[in-house]
Amino acid sequence: MELVLQFALLALGFVLLGKGADWFVEGAAGIAAKFGIPQLVIGLTIVAMGTSAPEAAVSIAASLKGSADITIGNVVGSNIMNILVILGCASVITPLLLARSTARIEIPYVIAITALLFWQGRDGVISFGDGIVLCVGFVIYLAYLYRMAVQSTPPEEVEDQEEMSLGKCILWTLGGLAVIIAGSNVTVNAATAIAVFMGLSERIIGLTIVALGTSLPELFTSVTAARKGNADIAIGNIVGSNIFNILFVVALSALIVDIPFAKAFTFDSYVAIAAAVLLWLCVLPKERLARWAGALMLVCYGVYLWYII
Repeated sequence: MELVLQFALLALGFVLLGKGADWFVEGAAGIAAKFGIPQLVIGLTIVAMGTSAPEAAVSIAASLKGSADITIGNVVGSNIMNILVILGCASVITPLLLARSTARIEIPYVIAITALLFWQGRDGVISFGDGIVLCVGFVIYLAYLYRMAVQSTPPEEVEDQEEMSLGKCILWTLGGLAVIIAGSNVTVNAATAIAVFMGLSERIIGLTIVALGTSLPELFTSVTAARKGNADIAIGNIVGSNIFNILFVVALSALIVDIPFAKAFTFDSYVAIAAAVLLWLCVLPKERLARWAGALMLVCYGVYLWYII
């Protein structure tokens, strides 16, 4: 009965994280729009951070509670799952197209920063200084995205549409943030309890259950986009999310408290790098992710899951 209760609480935590992220993004985007901030900037910053809010909240809460394996496991596990499972599922539904810059620059950037995270953790800890380095990489990435988007996208006229009042935007932003925080606490506590009860390590729980829960926004977005024929959205969503998970989530956590990096994560880091390299090799020739590549990714994740469990 206790185990059933903890799984129920874990599910509740995931629901709170997802709903809180939705409210936060909608409210924050509304506030930005009220002050005349371009939609382009909103999309590159507020919305992107909002989709990474579940990972950030869970990782920070886990760090403060001393469950460091959940922090790293959540990020590394989410990045592996994003590529091998989410893109695998989406590309099996329909082949995914992507921009040339994604294949030539952004995916290699994912490979580079994943390797950087592994290199930073070689001494057993992601320190404050490491967090600063990751923050620099985050700023560089945002500057690159903004420059590329401004050069390639003509100015758009703002359409008249019903908008929330400023007060409601603030209420939704603060309310969403509160729900995210509450969801992160429920998720971490339940995941830790399940790990203890079942005799599983926090590393395994972070790499699987928690990683899946915090990746649900990306999963829904990518699969829905693929089913609706907006296949080009799926890869950009996942690549951007993986970059934010490392350069925003891990960096922010490391600035608050040093994050232990267990040697057991060496193998998982190799898998995360290999998953990004596999994606790059699959899309580089024709700038598309074919169905066979998606099937291969799902098989690879199945082998990885079998190995770690």
